[in-house]
Amino acid sequence: MLKNLFRSRERTRPGLALYEAAVAQARQSEFYRDLGVTDQIDARFELYTLHVLLLVMRLREEPAPNTQTGAEAGQDLFDVYVSALDNSLRELGVHDVTMAKKMRKLGEALYGRMTAYEPAIRAEDADTLATGLARNVYESPEAGIARGLAAYALAARARLAAQPMETVLTAPQWPEIAA
Repeated sequence: MLKNLFRSRERTRPGLALYEAAVAQARQSEFYRDLGVTDQIDARFELYTLHVLLLVMRLREEPAPNTQTGAEAGQDLFDVYVSALDNSLRELGVHDVTMAKKMRKLGEALYGRMTAYEPAIRAEDADTLATGLARNVYESPEAGIARGLAAYALAARARLAAQPMETVLTAPQWPEIAA
């Protein structure tokens, strides 16, 4: 009985696998070749953020009886993503003295993107989503440049929503990336 009391409880943490799935998808060459995303750190951050958001939204919307499991998996993914950002900054040579300030800026950027994209994704508003993606991913005021990426994001949301949670947690299936 005491053995059970002091034994560490393993908790399934899907966040790392989900983060890896988001990163792998965001690194697909079609984003850069066909949709014109520049292969630079800022644009990659934007694509990672978009894919993490799509997964978090899907998991938070898991219906009963798995609502809590979905919410916990989404939170775990978010936590892994923030930790990965922290690790990336350290690898780039950001020192501890400035780390808090840099992480705060990244956190604000991440929150800003999610706040901007989520309502447009929920409303299936391709024009508003394209405007935000153009500004952040393409660094352009022209929404037309991001229409393909907006269409992809909306298709990804629909495709993820159609998958059972077990599939999303183990091997989320993304739509085709097309211009």
